[in-house]
Amino acid sequence: MKKVILFLLSFVILFSSFGCAPKETKLSNLTKVTLMLDWTPNTNHTGIYVAIDKGYFKERNLDVTVVQPSEVWPETAVSGGKADFGISFQESLTQYVVNEGAPLVAISAILQHDTSGLIWLKDSGITSPKDFSNKTYGGWGSAWESAIIDYVARMNGVNPSTIKKVELGVFDAITGLQKKVYDFTWVYYGWEGIDAQLRGLNFDFYSLKDNIPNFDHYTPIFITSKSMIENHPDIVKAFVEAISEGYTYAYKNPKDAAQILLRYAPELDKNLVIKSQEWLSPYYLDESGCFGVMKESVFRNFTDLMYNLGIIKSKPQDVNTLFTNEFLPCKK
Repeated sequence: MKKVILFLLSFVILFSSFGCAPKETKLSNLTKVTLMLDWTPNTNHTGIYVAIDKGYFKERNLDVTVVQPSEVWPETAVSGGKADFGISFQESLTQYVVNEGAPLVAISAILQHDTSGLIWLKDSGITSPKDFSNKTYGGWGSAWESAIIDYVARMNGVNPSTIKKVELGVFDAITGLQKKVYDFTWVYYGWEGIDAQLRGLNFDFYSLKDNIPNFDHYTPIFITSKSMIENHPDIVKAFVEAISEGYTYAYKNPKDAAQILLRYAPELDKNLVIKSQEWLSPYYLDESGCFGVMKESVFRNFTDLMYNLGIIKSKPQDVNTLFTNEFLPCKK
């Protein structure tokens, strides 16, 4: 009888251990998919190149082609089936879905907290946003961006109409500051802020999440279409598992991950990539050690902010339709 009990106990333990082990999805056939970046390669994308370099996609029978945006942005490309996956931002996703009815869903966060803010050189005559009047702002030209600049101005007693705005599309933010193309701009500290440090510039940084209620949100994020989720959930699952493994590796091994990014994007500044990776890697995982997890409260609070600013025409009936954690291997 004791032998039977021991056998059953060992079976339960063995079964439980298999149940706790991370599952790996391997597609039956080699499947080609396209991923469109949001910008030029940088440390927001390191986990992708780690997944390519370490064979995490290949292990799951995925052949991933990475492309940069040119004539269209990722949201349009994914909505129209020109790309299977894309990198977007919570604000862009929400705007496309609510205002245009785009069939998009966020499938993973990249960073757990927003790292962006406004930056200016101290010799610009700006000491705080209270000095934005009659200054020039340089940006990429989105309605969301303009609304936030106006909101910050009003918060600080500045009439937004007194700020000159220039649209530059994809541009080198810090070089633009140095060359006095504009007085202030919106940057992500993990890349452009570190760049400004390495150039030895004397600058100030105004964190948006620390100054605007409900601003902290998921940016950037991985997106796909509802069609991909409905018709090819196995492909989505394999893709998300691979990127999760890639970003988790980058979290644990920032120095090696930086070298991997440099191999795939040798045009990048080596010192910037190394320093940026060291600074950014801790943002990849949440407090429980999971990559990609998104919270309903973050989507709800940020959606409220967008609605109050007039960026979206209405609030979605259920913010859970904007994102899913379903495909993440770690969901704590």
